[in-house]
Amino acid sequence: MNIHFSTAPCVLGIALVAKSERGLCALLLGDDAMTLAEDLRQRFPQADVREAPLESLVSQVATFLAAPAAGLSVSLDLHGSEFQKKVWKALQEIPAGSTESYGAIAQRIGAPQSAKEVGEACAANPLAVAVPCHRVVRKDGGLAGYRWGVRRKRALLELEKR
Repeated sequence: MNIHFSTAPCVLGIALVAKSERGLCALLLGDDAMTLAEDLRQRFPQADVREAPLESLVSQVATFLAAPAAGLSVSLDLHGSEFQKKVWKALQEIPAGSTESYGAIAQRIGAPQSAKEVGEACAANPLAVAVPCHRVVRKDGGLAGYRWGVRRKRALLELEKR
């Protein structure tokens, strides 16, 4: 598999946008482009990963990150276990501006005892915001850990309220 990626500043720091032949396969957030590129390579160790100019896609993603409630209309290429894909699909059904608990997601996918595993699937999500794991909160409504940082999770939830 060939993966092309590009990094750019965005409202949440630095975004790494990566695409395969089938669509957007990674949207990683952080503060350092080199660290994000290494993360991408670790997530796809069998792929030929190369930096490339992706101006149009990066522009679409940057606009989406600034206003996540507007949605992103690109094909997604999800790579994960069947359980992870089931969780990620359920996350995509949470409306912008809303949140659900890990337990509620576990219930919804027919695995009511799997709230912890839902959290692990969220942490493994390679498509920040496009697969909106930031919309999943603790049972008490508190902001639990977020792969990209609780500060970014809070910012995303605020952006979706606008």
